[in-house]
Amino acid sequence: MAIIPSQRHLFDVPEEIAYFNIAYYSPLLNESADRLVAAARAKSHPWERTSADFFDDAETIRTLASGIFGGDRDGYAIVPSASYGVSTAARAIEPLLKPGDRILVIAEEFPSDVFPWKRTAQEVGATLLTVPCPDDGDWARAIVQKIDTTVKVVNVSTCHWTNAAYIDLVPIARACRDVGAMLVIDATQTLGAMPFPMEEVQPDFLVTAGYKWLLCPYGFSLLYVSEQWRNARPLEEAWQARSNAEDFTSLANYSVTYKPGARRFDVGEKCTALLPGATAALEQIGAWGVENIAATLSEVNSRIGAHLEQLGFRLPHDSQRCPHMLGAKLPEGRSVNMVAALKERNIYISQRGNALRFAPHLYVTRHDEERLLEALDELVG
Repeated sequence: MAIIPSQRHLFDVPEEIAYFNIAYYSPLLNESADRLVAAARAKSHPWERTSADFFDDAETIRTLASGIFGGDRDGYAIVPSASYGVSTAARAIEPLLKPGDRILVIAEEFPSDVFPWKRTAQEVGATLLTVPCPDDGDWARAIVQKIDTTVKVVNVSTCHWTNAAYIDLVPIARACRDVGAMLVIDATQTLGAMPFPMEEVQPDFLVTAGYKWLLCPYGFSLLYVSEQWRNARPLEEAWQARSNAEDFTSLANYSVTYKPGARRFDVGEKCTALLPGATAALEQIGAWGVENIAATLSEVNSRIGAHLEQLGFRLPHDSQRCPHMLGAKLPEGRSVNMVAALKERNIYISQRGNALRFAPHLYVTRHDEERLLEALDELVG
């Protein structure tokens, strides 16, 4: 692993902005912005567009994603959002559920990981089982203790979105396999910034929104579908998902055959101007290397975390932290609106639940860090 020097020059982040909030919304790479503009302008000359243009960008992204995150390229589908991906998984799994089955989610989970399963439970008579926040911070153990033969689906994130609490998926995946439960993972808050153990976990479905740690345009997301689910019913019946889609002269010869792999799960009209921008982002993440990104962000967060602890903030134990993102609670008795106070100084973080969330990326400089720590001293010290 290598520590990556600041990559500020690749982003349009003004010098006066200290942005520790990529878990909310990432800035675009300059290269992504340029490709998005070029792709949007290309719509002005539709006579130059070929049938291959409807498919090639998606195939490039499948290749990039498999090389960076694992799994085979045929397993990746292009979707517009995490909720679309989770809903796709729910649609595929629903026919196998029956009254009395339980679907496991975690407390204070993001709505996109709850609403699709609420609907599914309502449709089939299943029940939603919510794992409460563990007092000791060990989410994996709390989840595994709830998995028994009545649990048929486990929907879990790679870390908790509110405070970046680490969730060890390996024992959870093992427990799911032991009872035959299906595992659906939302990797939105880690994929691209923390290595994902695809071969060890072997999820049934994995979804990630692209507009955070993947640095992609809003409206682009990825869904990985394991091989045993690739013949399932998709969420929509897109014409581009059929075997004869490239031959525009034969589209009225309605093919009953889907394209191979997870392509049937692609959103309709996936060939948008967003894909070139997403391609640029994935190319850059691949060039940096996810392990190197994680190591670099871990150093930044270690420095921030140590300072927060000196000021009396309450942080999870080191073993329960992710390398790229940090959640912290204000010292007892302090009620300052930290997000607003920092924003007045052009320093940006988030608050989710009762945790302040610090989420830097490679555009952050040591000067940004110094400004943040000085502001914390001023506001809390």
